[in-house]
Order: sequence, then C-alpha cells, then structure tokens
Amino acid sequence: MFSSYIFSALLQAQFQMFCDEKTLQYSTITLCLESVDNDALSKDESTMKNITDSKREDESMKKGNIRVLGIFAVLAFMLAFVVPVNAFEIGARGYYWFPDFSAEVRVDNSSVVGTSINAEDDLGIGNESYPSVEVFGGIGSHHISLMYTKADYSGEKTISKPITFMGQTFATSTPIQSDLDLTMIDLEYQYDLLDMENLLAGFSLGVIGKVKYLDGEVRLRSSLYDKTETFSIPIPMVGVGAHIGILADILEARAKVTGIGYSGSMFYEALADISLTPFPFIDIHAGYKIMKLDVDDVSDIYVDIEFQGPYVGLTVSF
Repeated sequence: MFSSYIFSALLQAQFQMFCDEKTLQYSTITLCLESVDNDALSKDESTMKNITDSKREDESMKKGNIRVLGIFAVLAFMLAFVVPVNAFEIGARGYYWFPDFSAEVRVDNSSVVGTSINAEDDLGIGNESYPSVEVFGGIGSHHISLMYTKADYSGEKTISKPITFMGQTFATSTPIQSDLDLTMIDLEYQYDLLDMENLLAGFSLGVIGKVKYLDGEVRLRSSLYDKTETFSIPIPMVGVGAHIGILADILEARAKVTGIGYSGSMFYEALADISLTPFPFIDIHAGYKIMKLDVDDVSDIYVDIEFQGPYVGLTVSF
C-alpha cells in the first residue's frame, strides 16, 4: 500500500511537471504570437502612414503643378496682349524697279561755269531697270533695314550744241559717249508710334529716320577728251511709314515717305505697294516708287535727278 501511495505521488508529480511544461510552452507561444501580431500591426501602421504621406506628397505636387501651370497661363495671356505675335522678325527682300529717268547735270571747274546737260536730249541716255537688295530686322516696335541699289546709265550721241564739262568744251557735232553711274545705300530705322497689329487685319504707323549714301560718277568722252567727275553725298532724311492689313496676314499694303531739304538742296522718296502672302515666310510685292534728288553746288556739281515707276519684289522673312 505504501508503494502504491508512492507510485501515485510520483505519477501526480510527473503529471504536474508535464502540465507546468505545457503551460510554459503555451505562454511562450502566446508571447511570440503577440510579438508577431504587434510587429505586423506596427508594420501595417507604418505602411499605412507611408501610403498616407505618399498621397499627401502627390496631392501637394499636383497642387504645385497646377499653381505653376496657372502662373504660366496668366503670363501667356498677358503676353498675348502686351507683345505682338510677330514681335521679332528678320528677313531679306529683293526688288526690281522699272523707273522713268530724267536728269539735268552741270559740272563747273573753279571759275568756268559748265553747261546744264539734259541726259536724254543732249546725251541720248534712256531708261534702265535694275535691282535692289534689302535686309531687315525688327523687335516689337523697332525696325531697321539696309538696302543696296546700283543704277548704271549710258548713252551715245552726236551733240547739237557745245557742252562745257569740268572746264573742257566739247564742240558741236562731236560724237560723245556718256556714263552716269549711281550707287545708293539706305540705312533706315522706324519706330511704330501706333501698333494695332493684333486688332482685326492690323494697322501700324511709325516715324522714320534714314540716311541715304549716294555715290555717283559722271563721265563724258570723245576722240579728243575724256572727263570724269565723282561725287559722294550722305543725305539724312526723316519721314513716316504706314502698314495696313487688308485680309488678315494674306493681303497687306504699306506706304513710306521720307525727305529733307537744306541749303538749296532737296531730296525726297516715296513708295506704296501691296503684298500677297501665298505661302508662309514668302511675300510677293507690287508697287510704285518715286525718288528725286536736287543737289545745288556740292563740290561744283549741280544735279537734278528724278526716278519714278513701278516695281516688283519678293520677301523672305521669319
């Protein structure tokens, strides 16, 4: 019986140890599960926080982009009214002019007064046609251009009266060959006082400051004599220029008048034309131009020259 009691006590002790071990294991597993759950929850909370922060950053970036786009839209809207569409322009233009020509020339030599010579009647010089080349540029209301023109005239005639030229007299019935060569360089600046290019078909009106440099040569020669006189005259001028849009940017008209008079000399120049734009960057012109030069005693030279006639032109601009 004692042995049975001892066996029973040992069995209970063994069972108690087993239960205590299982309880410890369960507690350990519970703690591990709680730790895992806490880590997972912490990670979930961190992930949710990162997602929330990312969404906030995206929303902030979107708002920032919207603000930037709004600022650019406002600036573009303002610039559309402040700066013309064609605020900057650069190009080249070629003309071909068909003018009627008339000239009276007299060249003295110290105290010897020369003969007033009519280019057509006395020397047989007739009309000629010739080109001009122009380059131009502009920014806003400011426009500048440089044009080059060379006009060469020649004639041959047996004179019907004596002609005194540079102190030398060519006798009546003398066959004479003559040349009149002119080189003109025009530097022009225009400032638009009124610019309504963005209104309807467009209209602008500006003031012009211009310098025309005229380099000329007059030559008379026969079997006995060969005389040549040269002259160079810088001519400052002022004037006005206007541009009128007739049909949007397809059909336009323009006009310019410049001139000056001083010390008995006078010079003026005027033109008007219509241009057609059949293709982008290309303009075709047709117009009429008048130019008159009256020089009184510049280095013993007296010149009264007039050109007037139609012209055609082609412009390439960007």
